[in-house]
Amino acid sequence: MRPMGGMLFFYRRIASPLHATRATVGAAWALALTGATLVLYHPLVLFALLLAVLGAGFGTGVGPLLARALRTALIVAIPIVVVNVLVSRDGLTVFARLGDLGPFGQGDLTVEAVLYGAVIALKVTLLILITTLAGLAVDPDELLRVFRRLSFRSALTASLATRMLPVLAADAQRLGEAQRTRSGGPPSGARARVALLAAVVGGSLDRAMDVAATLEVRGFATATRAPRLTRPFSRHDIAFAASAAAITALAVVGRLAGAASFSAYPRVHMPTSADTLVLCAALIAAVLLPFCDRRGIDR
Repeated sequence: MRPMGGMLFFYRRIASPLHATRATVGAAWALALTGATLVLYHPLVLFALLLAVLGAGFGTGVGPLLARALRTALIVAIPIVVVNVLVSRDGLTVFARLGDLGPFGQGDLTVEAVLYGAVIALKVTLLILITTLAGLAVDPDELLRVFRRLSFRSALTASLATRMLPVLAADAQRLGEAQRTRSGGPPSGARARVALLAAVVGGSLDRAMDVAATLEVRGFATATRAPRLTRPFSRHDIAFAASAAAITALAVVGRLAGAASFSAYPRVHMPTSADTLVLCAALIAAVLLPFCDRRGIDR
C-alpha cells in the first residue's frame, strides 16, 4: 500500500490543472482515455497513449507515484504475455516447438501470440495507470456529491468506504511496526500476515460500529436529497472537457479510418502510415495541452 517516500495512493489536493478541474470533468477525461485504450489496438498508438498518460502524471504532480504504479503494472503485464504465448495456437510464425502437451495440444510458440499478448498487456498497463491517475487527481468527495442527489445513502456509503481506505492502510502500517518491535524478533511467513490481516479486520469492524452509531445520532438516516449546487465552468473545466472530446473523437476516427488498424492472427498485420503518426501526435497533444495552462491553480 505504501509507495516510495512513504506516500499513499490516495487523493490529496495539490496545485495542478487536473486537481483544479471539477470532479465530473476530470472523471469524464479519464473515461475518454479509458475508451481510447479499449478502442485502439495499434502498438504504436498505444505506446503514444502511454507516454501521454505518464506526461499527464508529471503535469499533475504525481509522476513518482505513477512511475511506481507502472512498475506494479509490469508484474501483471508479463504473465499476460507468457500465458498468451503458451495457450494461443492461431499464429503461423513458429519460433519454438515444445512437442505434444497432452490436453493442451501441440506446444508451438508463435511470434503472433507474443505480439498479441504484448498488446493486451500494454492495454492493461494503460488502464492501471489511468485509474491510478484518476484516483490521485479527481476529488472522490466532490464526485460522490454528484451521486448524492440521486441516492444519498449510496453516496454516503461510498464516501465512507473511500475515506476508510487510508485509515486501514495506516492501521496496517502501525500494526506491522508493532510486530517488528516485539521481543524475540518479528514474526515472519504466512502466520504473521494472517495475524496482521485479522487485527486490521477486527479494528475495521469496531470502527464501523462507532461510525454507524455516530451517523445515527446525527440524524443521517432521515437525510433528504441534497440541493443542486451550481458554479460556473472554469478555464480548466473547459480545457479538460475539450480534451476529453478530442480524445474520444480521435479514437473513433482512428478506428474507423484504419489509421490504427492491427491484427495479430494468422499473421501480424500492422500498417504504419503517415496517418498513424499523425494520430499518435494528435493524441499526445490532446492529452497534454490542458496542462500547459497553470493560471488560477491553488492548493
